[in-house]
Amino acid sequence: MRETPRPQGTAGDAGPELPQRRPGCAFAHTTGASGSGTPHRSDGRPPHTPRGARHTGPTVRPGTTPPVPGRTALFLSVVSGLSALFALTTWQIAADGPLRRLDERAGRALVGHGPERLTELLADLGNMQVALPVLGCAILWTLVRGERRAPLAAALAMAAVPLLVVPLKDWIARPGPLTDATGYYPSGHAATAAVAYGAAALLLAPYVRYAWMMPVAAVLMTVATGIGLVLRGYHWPLDVAGSWWLCGVLLVALWVLSRRSRRRSSWRTPSC
Repeated sequence: MRETPRPQGTAGDAGPELPQRRPGCAFAHTTGASGSGTPHRSDGRPPHTPRGARHTGPTVRPGTTPPVPGRTALFLSVVSGLSALFALTTWQIAADGPLRRLDERAGRALVGHGPERLTELLADLGNMQVALPVLGCAILWTLVRGERRAPLAAALAMAAVPLLVVPLKDWIARPGPLTDATGYYPSGHAATAAVAYGAAALLLAPYVRYAWMMPVAAVLMTVATGIGLVLRGYHWPLDVAGSWWLCGVLLVALWVLSRRSRRRSSWRTPSC
């Protein structure tokens, strides 16, 4: 007996009858169905799955909100490294360790080298009369551009320099290379140059076309100041290095704060 094949509907067929759902397990798993064991909700709430419960960030991208864990780890590593270097240097200077004796031999060998006018000019870059106006102009510029937290943090970092350096000078009481007077570790001029030029670079970098030029210029000016101080006999090399380690912690904290401040201000600004 010849069997008549059952007709199968396709997307383009328009038959007289619509296919009927058969009750069973398949019907229980359709969207919005009620009943026990239904994975989809009829009340419009998202399903309890990782994809459905994922939240997007401020830029409508899946991910975490700042601070990013990787950057936080990098920040902690840099701060820990600088703090360890400063602690080691301070301990060697205070305890008259072998590193201090090596430092003094190197300092005596370097004093007087280089053109006098040039080395004096480099050392003067750490004077308050030179470094503070540079930072003041950077703070004023960012205030005009609408920033508030980053300029305030830069001013506080600069104000923290004497609060940190002066007590250490009195406690260590290290004599200078060419004098018996004490209070030469850490170097106040090196600390002033590091924070003033470094903070100015962090504030101005977002507003220049080649942002990398600002930190490079700050590093060059800071290093030039330290070279001038050592060659002129105003400080031992470790006096300068100790100030760099100490002020590096302030600059890293300022960098993190300025990035967070700009990121928050960009979130609050409505996109066109």
